Amino acid sequence: MLRIVSFISLLATLISGIHAKSVELTFELPDNAVECFYEQIENNTSASLEYQVITGGQYDVDVKVEGPNKQIIYQQQKMQYDSHPFTATQTGIYKVCFSNEFSTFSHKLVYMELNVGPEQPLPGVGEHATVLTQLEASAEEIHSSLNKIIDHQTHHRLREAQSRKRAEDLNERVFEWSIIETAAIVIVTFGQVMILKNFFSDRPTLYK
Repeated sequence: MLRIVSFISLLATLISGIHAKSVELTFELPDNAVECFYEQIENNTSASLEYQVITGGQYDVDVKVEGPNKQIIYQQQKMQYDSHPFTATQTGIYKVCFSNEFSTFSHKLVYMELNVGPEQPLPGVGEHATVLTQLEASAEEIHSSLNKIIDHQTHHRLREAQSRKRAEDLNERVFEWSIIETAAIVIVTFGQVMILKNFFSDRPTLYK
């Protein structure tokens, strides 16, 4: 009975701890615009930034990460996607900015994930001095596997959304080009008919 209760407790803890401590955002970045996000990070804390442009223009954006004293930690121009781990050198507000100022008419849809600090361990697991039991070790392994599954699902959803948008844009361009070709064929056909009609039209002949 105690083993069943312990298993249920560990399972509930596992489910509550599935999501890692992170910030995930999907936001619209208008043309000629800059969007910045701020995060308080303690000194010597590890962090990582991951982003991807889902839709819009050439699927690129300018990215910059600044520390509390305005030092540039990371900066890239016209990137489609990337990830960058870093360690905070001092406590303060860190700024992550996405810029679309180089685009005059293309709106972008951007996905961003900011992870700060190490992943929190499962509550109740590893708090005692003894070696982990088989049940606790299995819970840790399942927890890690579920986090990997969540990451893979997120990346697959982003790729699916990006591929769908590209397919829709391609279909729209093919449709517009088909309309232009159809109109050109109709105009050329009408012009040829009129020219041939003039060649074979009866003209009055004057006899002296």
